[in-house]
Amino acid sequence: MNFFYVVNSKLLKQISLVLITAFFTAWLLYMENLVNLPAFSTSNGPKAVYRGEKDIALTFNIGWGDEKAGPIIAELKKENVKSATFFLAGSWAERHPDLVEEIKKSGFEIGILGYNYVDYSDLEDLEIRKDILKAQVAFGKLNIKGIKILRAPTGHFDERTLKIAERYGYTVVHWSIDSQDWTNPGIERIAENIKDAKKGDIILLHASDSAKQTAKALPLIIEDLRGKGLKLVTVSEMIANGNAQSSEIK
Repeated sequence: MNFFYVVNSKLLKQISLVLITAFFTAWLLYMENLVNLPAFSTSNGPKAVYRGEKDIALTFNIGWGDEKAGPIIAELKKENVKSATFFLAGSWAERHPDLVEEIKKSGFEIGILGYNYVDYSDLEDLEIRKDILKAQVAFGKLNIKGIKILRAPTGHFDERTLKIAERYGYTVVHWSIDSQDWTNPGIERIAENIKDAKKGDIILLHASDSAKQTAKALPLIIEDLRGKGLKLVTVSEMIANGNAQSSEIK
């Protein structure tokens, strides 16, 4: 006895769609596992860039306020500084598109400082991903493209942050010298805190409104760095032009 199975064309399409979806999902999971490797992986664990091999990089974090960023940008221009890196919080960038545009037009590099000022080491993986992606969207709306570097908003992070950042194509950048400018210890003291800077150092400064003395300290800082024969570059230029040194994260 012959049995004939008549397959409804609509049912066949549904089955095909399910199979295609399953295949695509499996492919995505496979690719995610491939890119889930830390950016600077070693046998001892992932690492974050904190200094380079040569030159020197001034970096400025901005998370809030609109009074200090402008004077700092103006001072950099006055001192004929062509290369500096600004790590901007996505929420700040959304509120101050004019300042973001000024940083961009001045030729300075822009990096991501997350979206909100939150401690990544205290967050679940999903929350870290959401914060980074929210910042990514914010900068996309401001037509800031090609950002490749990211700094943890509070400076605190762990191995999970490195893995997540790398998955989205970012290199996590820390610093080797902290100016402590946000404590407002005095112009001379801020410059003194950077006195030991040498080639390859990444210097942490701030352009949020809490940094009330940074703009006035810049001429002293820049004069000292140039007096040592150090060339001011962006973080990305430093990474591209030599071997980046990194710190182990556990």
